[in-house]
Order: sequence, then structure tokens, then C-alpha cells
Amino acid sequence: MVNESGASIYSASETARREFPDYDVTVRGAVSIGRRLMDPLAELIKIDPCSLGVGQYQHDVDQKALKRALDDVVISCVNAVGVDINTASYELLSFVSGIGPQLASNIVKYREENGLFESRNDLKKVPRLGPKSFQQCAGFLRIPGGKNPLDNTAVHPENYTLVKRMASDLSVTVKDLIEKVDIRKKIDISKYITEEVGLPTLQDIMEELEKPGRDPRCSFEEFAFAEGVTEISHLKKGMILPGIVTNVTAFGAFVDIGVHQDGLVHISAISDKYVASPHAIVSPGQRVKVAVTGIDLGRKRISLSMKKSDLEEN
Repeated sequence: MVNESGASIYSASETARREFPDYDVTVRGAVSIGRRLMDPLAELIKIDPCSLGVGQYQHDVDQKALKRALDDVVISCVNAVGVDINTASYELLSFVSGIGPQLASNIVKYREENGLFESRNDLKKVPRLGPKSFQQCAGFLRIPGGKNPLDNTAVHPENYTLVKRMASDLSVTVKDLIEKVDIRKKIDISKYITEEVGLPTLQDIMEELEKPGRDPRCSFEEFAFAEGVTEISHLKKGMILPGIVTNVTAFGAFVDIGVHQDGLVHISAISDKYVASPHAIVSPGQRVKVAVTGIDLGRKRISLSMKKSDLEEN
């Protein structure tokens, strides 16, 4: 259900020691895995992405370039999802655009000393968080249940006045705009286009008003491996099993079938049709159904197939 990759790295990290000083590495690792089920991004952010195993040749490429690329992806994910400033960890805040490690530490310290943030404007009270940093980070930080309902949306404070004008033009409150579809339908956004605020920005604002504080991530779907199949010794040729793709290479895809050893679906066994690249058919995290076509207990190798013909034969 939850990928354990990197949990042991976290359990021995400075972050884990700071969070759970009285527990050993096994407990820290278990807690981290449980937290991944609750909020994967908030927990995985505490681990160097390289520790998660990002590809077969990750150690053969320029490590600095790889780290920059992975950090860019992490930052994009964090900003796309948004961060609750009153519950976010130091690590999560560090990846918000415009913040970084030092300001993240200042925000956490301010929160501990002064209590929860009631509005985005309270951020301006954080030491060393100047106008430029506020401009960059404010739109990615959320305050659920705050005084201003716009503080729980991706609408940037720079556009609050515009939204208030929309509400005023219809003689309603901003809260009404957010909660009532029929009122939002009356807004003619073309009336609000200016040199500073174009149509794309206005469309984004309307989308945020429709789903304030929305999480763009898909809903969790429960997954279970085959019951009673937990070791490689339990496997038999011809078994049909559910699995999750863990890695994709030029020669095939590795699939976790719940036996502590990933099986390989060779490129020739991905489909009954010709496959030029496995990447065109499968991707990491994808749920698949596979047939066991070979087992080598001595070398702990498992051969799998996704061919329709193999799945139908069994």
C-alpha cells in the first residue's frame, strides 16, 4: 500500500532524530511509512530524492545536475499542491518558492513563539521575510479557516482587491463568491482585464474561487497484493498477480508483487504487439496485472509478463 523506499534513510537522519529523539530507528521508520499514507508529499520531502531510487543510471550522471533537476521537480510539486503554513514542517516550507531553509526556520520559530498565523499578511512579521519573498511565496501558502477566505486559495494577495471589486459589483461578499455558484456565473471576467491582469490570470482566479484550497492530487485508491503471496518461495509459474511498477528501463519494467523482490517484465513481454520503448506503455507507480513466467530462487529473479495472451492462458 505504501512504498517503503527511503524510510531507513529518514530513520537515521538528523530530521528524524529531531522529531523523535526518544525512539530508535525502527520506530522512526515505521512512523514515517505511516505518515506517507496520510500525506506522502509532506513526508517524502524530508528525504533526499536520490535516496528513493530515481532510475537505473542515476549514479552514472552528473550528480549536481541530477540534484538540481530533482529539486526543481520537488519545488514544482510543493507549489502546485500548496502548503498549510500553520502545520507545515520546516522541510516542507523550505521548498516553497521564495522561502528557502533560513526563512523556513524563521517561520517555524515565529509560529512557535506567537501562535498560528491568522492571515497571509502576518507573514510580513516574520524576521527577514521581506516584500520580495512575500510576493514569491504568498500564493503558495494556505490558511484554512482564516479571517480572509482568500487566504485558503491560490489567489495571490496582489489580486485580493480585484476579487473584492468583483464581489462589490454584484453587491455580495467574497465569501458569497466562493460558496455560491449562481453568483459566480454572473461575473463577466472580460470587464476586469487590464494591462496588469490578463485573461489567463482571471481564469485562474475564477477556478480558485470555485474550488478554494483544492488539492490537485488524485484521491487515494486502496491497493492490495495477492493474499498469501508474501515470499518469492510462494510463487508458481502461471500465477496472475496484481503489482505496481517501481522502475522503467530501456529493457523493461520492474514490478513489485509483494514478495520483497521486484520482478522484471522484459520489453518483449510488455505487450503482444511490438513495443519500441517501455516508457510508452508503463510508468512508475502504475498498477498492473502480471503473469509469473519464470522463477529463479537461487538468484532471486522473477520473470513476469503483461502480454494479454499470457494473462488469458492462466
